Amino acid sequence: MSANTASTSEKQKPGFRIPIPFWAQVLLGLVVGLVLGFVARTYDVSWLGTTLDKVGGIFVQLLKLAVAPLVFFAIMVSITNLRKVNNAARLATRTLLWFMITSLIAVVIGLAIGLITNPGNGSSLTPADGSKPDHAGSWLDFLTGIIPTDIITPFTQLNVLQIVFMAVVAGIAVLKIGPKAQPLLTLSESVLELLQKALWWVILLAPIGSAGLIGRAIVQYGWDLLGNYATFTVDIYVGCAIVLFGVYPLLLATVAKLNPLQFFKGAWPAIQLAFVSRSSVGTMPVTQQSAIRLGVPKDYASFAVPFGATTKMDGCAAIYPAISAIFVAQIFGVHLGIKEYILIAFVSVIGSAATAGLTGATVMLTLTLSTLGLPMEGVGLLLAIDPILDMMRTATNVAGQALVPVIVSARENILDRTKYDHATASPVELEELADEPQAVPAAA
Repeated sequence: MSANTASTSEKQKPGFRIPIPFWAQVLLGLVVGLVLGFVARTYDVSWLGTTLDKVGGIFVQLLKLAVAPLVFFAIMVSITNLRKVNNAARLATRTLLWFMITSLIAVVIGLAIGLITNPGNGSSLTPADGSKPDHAGSWLDFLTGIIPTDIITPFTQLNVLQIVFMAVVAGIAVLKIGPKAQPLLTLSESVLELLQKALWWVILLAPIGSAGLIGRAIVQYGWDLLGNYATFTVDIYVGCAIVLFGVYPLLLATVAKLNPLQFFKGAWPAIQLAFVSRSSVGTMPVTQQSAIRLGVPKDYASFAVPFGATTKMDGCAAIYPAISAIFVAQIFGVHLGIKEYILIAFVSVIGSAATAGLTGATVMLTLTLSTLGLPMEGVGLLLAIDPILDMMRTATNVAGQALVPVIVSARENILDRTKYDHATASPVELEELADEPQAVPAAA
């Protein structure tokens, strides 16, 4: 046996590995969860329902545990990484521009679907079924809430927008200080690697977590819940599917001149994890490595993906609030005109950072309803169905977060097209590209 062969053999057997592909494990978890949830609800097996609730809850809690420090260090390090990127300001501007363009496309699709299907007209729900949320988002809250009152509360209360603000300030300060801040930057990079490693262990529990989450949803809501929300639920899934499998491939083929199938091969591990976990931030390490696997330069991906994980929400902040606003307006008998539709588009494109990459999109929904002057009780109508919708919304979010860096890289001629053409759908290992140096060539 040659030395090369032996080396390859050692790499292939670092430890025990389950032969079932990760995507198949997640799919199996979903099926098992559906079956167990059905059994627990149909036969009133209380202990099974409790078990599913605990398993799903613990999985989500583990994901959330790493969110605050992960966002802070990921954003801070990504800001400092821009110093390694040629034409950094140009790339950052193009990234933000494409975030806004794709969000605008998504919200237009959401509005079109809502106007065509009238999701609230076929429902037996009434205004009395709604309830006001504990807190409604507003533009004043959004603007004033960016700046924290202290450095501890954003982490304890998981206010991601404030964490992002502090991380950006810290990253810019490190750049301005220069070599004197290198020890802090080195420590931050080490902490980020530690957090990503710990989160990766949590991600490996996704098959078990998905069984608990799906099972819990069936036990709590059953199948009868879908009756009053049938059109609305289909609208959300169809809208997200059109963006995910229609708009994104079209942009890849026409704007980036890339094979869309290769994108889905490379991004699939992140998309499927997002569907299960319902957390863009929790999926962020996998999304970032998927983007790198697709040929996006590592230094650019380390900025664009964390930035997107907290601001790029085509599912939660564009399609969902557009259709939801129409649904709520129809339930409460409120007429929406051209001005209101333009406001919905404006809120979706500008206010998407309010969703902050966490499970659920209630903040964005309340922000939209309050801007339009619609009753806040409409939020209560949608909370019951939210977990079922959030899976597809988050998958769309994460796909968009991987898509934009690919498009920008392709248009700026810094995409490694060889890597892109050979991307696979195999699980992404966080160590996979850790030691691979990548310099970003000058943009054309």
